[in-house]
Amino acid sequence: MKSIAGANTGGIADTQEMLDFCAKHNIVSTIELVDASDPKAIDEAYDRVVGSDVRYRFVIDASTI
Repeated sequence: MKSIAGANTGGIADTQEMLDFCAKHNIVSTIELVDASDPKAIDEAYDRVVGSDVRYRFVIDASTI
C-alpha cells in the first residue's frame, strides 16, 4: 500500500516570505510533473525515488485527481 504525505514546516507567513524572496530573486525549481490519474505513473515515480533515480522534484498534478 502506498500513501501520499506532507510535512508542516512553517506557517502561512513564513511560506509567503519565502515565496516573495524567491520571486524577487528569480529562484525557481525544476520539476517532473506526475499525472495523478495514471496509477502506473505514480508507481514509476515511487520506484524512481526508492532507486535514487530522481534528478528533479516530483510534483503530483492535482488537477488530474
